[in-house]
Amino acid sequence: MTSFNIDELIAIDVHTHAEVSCRCPVDEVWQEYEKAASVYFKAGSRRPTIAETVSYYRERKIGLVMFTVDSEHQIGARRIPNEEVADAARENADMMIAFASIDPHKGKMGVREARALLKDGVIRGFKFHPTAQGFFPNDRLAYPLYEVIAEHRLPAIFHSGHSGIGTGMPGGGGLRLKYSNPIHLDDVAADFPEMNVIIAHPSWPWQDEALSVCLHKPNVYIDLSGWSPKYFPPQLIQYANGQLKHKMLFGSDYPLITPDRWMKDFAEAGFKPEVRPLILKENAIQALRLR
Repeated sequence: MTSFNIDELIAIDVHTHAEVSCRCPVDEVWQEYEKAASVYFKAGSRRPTIAETVSYYRERKIGLVMFTVDSEHQIGARRIPNEEVADAARENADMMIAFASIDPHKGKMGVREARALLKDGVIRGFKFHPTAQGFFPNDRLAYPLYEVIAEHRLPAIFHSGHSGIGTGMPGGGGLRLKYSNPIHLDDVAADFPEMNVIIAHPSWPWQDEALSVCLHKPNVYIDLSGWSPKYFPPQLIQYANGQLKHKMLFGSDYPLITPDRWMKDFAEAGFKPEVRPLILKENAIQALRLR
């Protein structure tokens, strides 16, 4: 298997989504959530396949971390198989990393799946979405999965803050924002110091909580996906330029936000010149343990 070619990449995007499966039919339940998200993000209605996403990033010499979201328990939509994402990463190992997503509600079967996925080393981390999966990150329900992740010294990305998924749907699509307050990740980071915890997105309306947890816990990072940098809260930029300059990661949330747009706005958002390369690539090398 080809090794991840860090030196040839201009950046590493730690937050991209597998949106369209080449193996599974379109899921009608998920389509309603997808339509609402397109309105919220002002994104096009057509989503790229996994292969199209990889090609897009290869053309730009940007590495990517890709994952699906297993929300089968809370939303009832079929997930894209973790194996499909893993196969794409195996075929593009010079510039793509696969994360798996397993709903913590799957209990021991979820743990079995995690262990099976980790056998060949292609899966390099895990993705959780507390709002879409309907759980508090510090609920002991999820701890058996975290134990597997920590045992393998892998990172885990957690959605935080407001969720574009469900926004504008009746009752928010039945999803609850309370699960994604990043303060709940303080317990996770304390209980699993071997697991790097990546807080995804500017965590509005709980940005200060995210900054505090990231400052306090050495194993916590923040990815800057899901927002254009021109809308970042001032305290986020302040800490990125100072005490947390080694803890901030480039993420786009592709395809809802493209790296082209994100990087253009990033260059004009008030980040110090010496901090930009840390955010675009160097910090990800540390957070993802690529060296």
